[in-house]
Amino acid sequence: MDQGVTTGRDGALLVVGDVVTDVVARHRGPLAAGTDTAASIRTLPGGAGANVACWAAHAGCAQVRLLGRVGADAVQWHERELLAAGVRPRLVVDPDAATGTVICLVDAGASAERTFLTDSGASLRLEPADWSDALLDGVARLHLSGYLLFSEPSRALAETALAAARARGVPVSLDPASAGFLVTLGVDRFLTFAEGLDVLLPSRDEAFLLTGLPDWADAAAKLSRLVPLVVAKSGADGALVARAGTVVARVPAAPAAPVDTTGAGDAFTGAFLAALLAGADPKEAAAQGCGAGARAVERLGGRPPHPDTGGQATRNDRIRGALG
Repeated sequence: MDQGVTTGRDGALLVVGDVVTDVVARHRGPLAAGTDTAASIRTLPGGAGANVACWAAHAGCAQVRLLGRVGADAVQWHERELLAAGVRPRLVVDPDAATGTVICLVDAGASAERTFLTDSGASLRLEPADWSDALLDGVARLHLSGYLLFSEPSRALAETALAAARARGVPVSLDPASAGFLVTLGVDRFLTFAEGLDVLLPSRDEAFLLTGLPDWADAAAKLSRLVPLVVAKSGADGALVARAGTVVARVPAAPAAPVDTTGAGDAFTGAFLAALLAGADPKEAAAQGCGAGARAVERLGGRPPHPDTGGQATRNDRIRGALG
C-alpha cells in the first residue's frame, strides 16, 4: 500500500460526486395541469454526492472531503454550506455551465414521495483533468456517486478515481443513484463498472433493475456475487446486507414521520460509511444508516441540520486552513 494511505478510524472519507441546487416544492394533492397548484417552495443545497458527505460528517466522521463541480453562479454558497456541515470541499468551477439544479416535487401526503426534474449542469461535467491521485492521500475510503456514470466526462473521471483507489488499496463504494438513469446507461455497462467496487448500495428498485429478479433478497444476493458487500436499501422496509451470494443480515427501518423523502438514501449511505470507518461491522453500520434515513425523511431537503455553532467556527477555520 502506498505511503500516505491511511486505514481505519484515522482515515478520511473522500466523496466524489454531484453538488446541485435543490428547489423543493411540497404540494398537497395531485398537480393541477394547466393551472396553479399551491405549494411550499424552498431553495436548498443538494446533490447525492454532497448529501452523502454531509451526512457522513453529521454521523461523526472526522474527516470528510468532497470533490465536485459547480458553476460560478453558486460556488460560494455551496462552499459555505459544505463547510458549515463539516465537509472539506474541493469545488471545481465550470467556466461554461451553471450549477446543476433539481426541482423536487414532494407530495405532502403521508408518503412524502418525491419526483425529480433534473438539470445536471456543471455537476456531471467533472472530468479526469479534475482528478489528482493526491486526493487519496490520507483517505481510508472512496465513495462515488452513481450519477457520475451518467455522462461521458464524469464516467471517465469515475473510472480514473476507481483505478487510482484500487492501486492504493483504498476500498470504493458506489450508490447507483437513479433507476431511471440506469435504464438509459444500460445495466450491462453499469455492472461492468461495478466489478471494480468493494461496496454497492442500491435501492430496492435499482437492485431489481440490475438483476432482473422480482425478489429483493434474491436481487441483493445475486449482486453480492459481483461486488463483495451489497447493502440494499428499501425505506420503510429497512435494509439487507449480502455477501458472497447470501443475505447475511436484515436490518429493520427506524420509525419516522415522513415530511420529504429527498436524500433519505444519501443519509443512509453517509451514516453507513461513517460507521464502517469507525470500526462497525456491516450490520451495525446498516442500522446506523437506517437511523439516519429516518431522520432525513423528517426534514425538508436532502441535508442534515448544521452542527451547533459552538465550536463550528473553529472547525471551519481548520478546514479552510487545510484547503490553503
